[in-house]
Amino acid sequence: MCVQKWPGSAVFLNFQVFAAISALTYLFKSKPPPRDYPGAPGFQSAERPRPENQKHSGLVKRRHIMKRMKTMLLGAALVASNIAIHLRSCFADRPREWTPLVYCWRGGERSAAIAHVMARVGWRVHQLEGGYRAFRRMVVEALTTLPARFRYRVLCGATGSGKSRLLRHLDRAGAQVLDLESLAAHRGSVLGGLPDQPQPSQKAFETRLWWNLRRLDPDRPVFVESESRKIGDRQLPEVLLEAMRGSDCVSLELPAPERIRLLRDEYRHYEQGPERLCQQLSCLTALHGHTRVERWKALAQGASWDALVSCLLQEHYDPVYRRSIGNNYRRIDQAVCLPINSADGSDFEQAARQLAQIP
Repeated sequence: MCVQKWPGSAVFLNFQVFAAISALTYLFKSKPPPRDYPGAPGFQSAERPRPENQKHSGLVKRRHIMKRMKTMLLGAALVASNIAIHLRSCFADRPREWTPLVYCWRGGERSAAIAHVMARVGWRVHQLEGGYRAFRRMVVEALTTLPARFRYRVLCGATGSGKSRLLRHLDRAGAQVLDLESLAAHRGSVLGGLPDQPQPSQKAFETRLWWNLRRLDPDRPVFVESESRKIGDRQLPEVLLEAMRGSDCVSLELPAPERIRLLRDEYRHYEQGPERLCQQLSCLTALHGHTRVERWKALAQGASWDALVSCLLQEHYDPVYRRSIGNNYRRIDQAVCLPINSADGSDFEQAARQLAQIP
């Protein structure tokens, strides 16, 4: 069996399973030697010994070679031990069809070692040349140009109008969608954190975004939800944000009672744990004052959910939305209006089919 190598700058990683074995990077990690250490790979001395020092230089050279061999021997033993640990534990139940991607931080010796062993076992192994550092550099560079290649249709609408729900139905209808809130694991507001699902790191979010963008067809429109600069704690690339803000808009309109119904359905975890909701509402004290926030908390603690959602929409979310959308999305005044009768899935399915047919 052979190991297929992929350059760290490769754009197409067509694996059956995209399994980046980060645990290996951690277990095999060792502090890289300084550049002026002769045992470092690729080391070349910038000085040449003078004739009278050639004998001493030869002794030093032999001593450095022995140090390097000893270091390599210790490193090889550590790597071999870690490979055995992984083969007996987390890799033991992997099927023959498993297709792992193995990488180091920047080098390749440790990942090459385990890739060789895994290939001999019978798995179809891929190794990322240049390591994660080269891959990360490629992702960062791609996100400065890739988002600008697409024609976006931005779904706008007040909180509770069903933008995320419509996006999911558009996906099922065969339209191209970029679900940023799904990639960021956050719904984009002070109450937008998902239960038991932390946000990915900024780097992981950017990798997810790049992975989704590169699969899109530039000749077809891409539906995306209007977002601010940050989704939770994750920041959107500037190029993507500017492309979205200059794109055509679709304005969703849902009756107020249906907005309340939709929000209660999607944020049901707060009704099951009102103490967590009250904790998040405290974040709005600086903006709305203690008296108003305490009134909201009292509604939550008394399970007056319809009244609470109505107050939050009228007193916080709707005013914030009106200010933000007008300041940031330049074509909102020319937005296509899309009325949706109710929060029922059938109505959103019909709206998605209608919207997907617009060229």
